[in-house]
Amino acid sequence: MPRSPAHPPKDPATYEQALAELDRLVVQMEGGQLPLDELLDAYRRGAELLAFCRGRLQAVEEQVKVLEDGQLKAWAPT
Repeated sequence: MPRSPAHPPKDPATYEQALAELDRLVVQMEGGQLPLDELLDAYRRGAELLAFCRGRLQAVEEQVKVLEDGQLKAWAPT
């Protein structure tokens, strides 16, 4: 039976927080020191964070399209 955490993780407040947490999880998972159950929990959380980040990026892209009259233009640094 899967474990349920006492306090399920909340969505991060920002894209940057999600990315930082995702980075920490990757480091822990790559370290190979997590027990199997914790590794699975970390993988699940990572998948949630990845979906959150993708959603935020897509939302920003849509906002940029609106600002650019429906045309997403290539970014050129100034």
